[in-house]
Amino acid sequence: QVQLVESGGGLVQAGGSLRLSCAASGRTFSSYAMGWFRQAPGKEREFVAAISWSGGSTYYGDSVKGRFTVTRDNAKNTVYLQMNRLKPEDTAVYYCGAGEGGYLRVGVAYDYWGQGTQVTVSS
Repeated sequence: QVQLVESGGGLVQAGGSLRLSCAASGRTFSSYAMGWFRQAPGKEREFVAAISWSGGSTYYGDSVKGRFTVTRDNAKNTVYLQMNRLKPEDTAVYYCGAGEGGYLRVGVAYDYWGQGTQVTVSS
């Protein structure tokens, strides 16, 4: 019932910035908490950031806290991930998820997922 499409990935040099977008279908977008996860080759899926349905609460993984910012615009059915001071270790496929709530730092909290967008940071 919910489809998510990520965009904004690409190739950037270390120290640069990117902004990812996740566009959701349907009129019920504002009912969902939204999260970002990433997965690099040979590594487990890692929690990046999450935001509550109202935007009043945000959460970040330790590896990105202070560099990344998650926001949402419910009128546009879109969640964003602003990534600053990028490092080569940020290279991964980034996935957007939508869920009804709970412990948002784990993937099982999310019912729907996008196809992912590649972020590559060169040194």
